[in-house]
Amino acid sequence: MSKHEYRLESDLSLTPAPVLPALIWAEDIDMSIPAETLDGVLGELLDRVQDGGEEFVPAEMRQRVRKMLRHGKYKPSGRSKPASEFLLRAALAGTFPRVNGPVDVNNIVSLESGLPGSIFDTEMAGSYLLLRHGAPDESYVFNPSGQSIDLQDLLLVCRSTEEGWVPCGNPVKDSMATKTRVETRDVIAVLYAPSDELPDSVERWAGRFATLLQEHCGAVHVGYRVGFDTTTAA
Repeated sequence: MSKHEYRLESDLSLTPAPVLPALIWAEDIDMSIPAETLDGVLGELLDRVQDGGEEFVPAEMRQRVRKMLRHGKYKPSGRSKPASEFLLRAALAGTFPRVNGPVDVNNIVSLESGLPGSIFDTEMAGSYLLLRHGAPDESYVFNPSGQSIDLQDLLLVCRSTEEGWVPCGNPVKDSMATKTRVETRDVIAVLYAPSDELPDSVERWAGRFATLLQEHCGAVHVGYRVGFDTTTAA
């Protein structure tokens, strides 16, 4: 039985929603399990990427993901392109990043599917998330050196706090405040698919995400759900 109730809501500003998200969660993971347990899965995937080249993720998919993010002043190109494109480039260059088990699972599924993803420590982010677009002057720090990202008009994952809905992730870079840690025991993730992606396809990738968390990160309970629970005013 799950320790938390998991919800992903959509703000009214996303109507009509450009994204068909999947919410994935895992409880009682074991961060002491070496990330190398994923070497076989990742090695096989990287071989396929090398064989397929840039078209391992078809240009049509990359264009649709960028269209999902294009809103107002936000242009998903250059350093602002989706994380899934950074991962494809890194895989082709032989520099695919390794972080820890849960983050590596997120990156493996993102590379394989072509869909950007975010993963958070549930203790820090909570189990109740909301998607909306960023407001003017919103930003957060995304790496240990203190670099920040401008969030205006970017598709955001927000966590519920006493101050309201606070951004903690997006399809480009996630906030330092809710990233996984050595102490992490539960994780919650969002996979971002374009709204015209087939639900069965999104469900298949969400299921693979949950399965990898269970098989390679020691999760005791996992689950996933495709789509929003409800639409609300933030």
